[in-house]
Amino acid sequence: MILPNFNDFPRSGPVMGIDWGARRTGVAVSDGTRDFVFARPVVVAERGASSVARQIAELARTENVVGIVIGLPLRMDGTESDTTDMVRRFATELCTYTDLPIVFIDETLTSASAQESMGRVRVSDIKRGLDSESARVILENAIAVINRLNK
Repeated sequence: MILPNFNDFPRSGPVMGIDWGARRTGVAVSDGTRDFVFARPVVVAERGASSVARQIAELARTENVVGIVIGLPLRMDGTESDTTDMVRRFATELCTYTDLPIVFIDETLTSASAQESMGRVRVSDIKRGLDSESARVILENAIAVINRLNK
C-alpha cells in the first residue's frame, strides 16, 4: 500500500530504500535499529528476467523489512517529470507483489550526494555503485524524517 506520507510508516524495524532507474535500480537496507544503512547490489532490468518490482519484493522478504522508501525524482522547482510518473508506476506494480507500506521521498540531489560520498573512484566504479549509494542516501534521509516524527 502506498502511503501519502511518513505518519503511518512503521517506526521500528529494518526498512528498504529504492533508487529506481530504467536500467538499474539501487537498493539499500537498514538494520533493525535503523542506526546503520547498507547498500545492496543493484537490481538490473534484463530481458526475460522477472520484473524489477517482483525482484525488489522478493529482496524485501529476504531482508525482512517492514517498509519501503522510494526516491521520487522531482525537478528542482518541485514539479513532476515523466520519470516521476515512471517511478509512481513502478511503486504501483510493487504493490501487486508485496503488502508492505511504501512511501515516497524527494530524491533531489541524492545522486550528487552519493557520488560525493563515494570519493575519488574510477568512472566504472561510479556507474556500478552509484545507484545503490543513492538508495542509501535516500534511506538515510527517510530515517531522519521518521526520527523527527518520533520526537
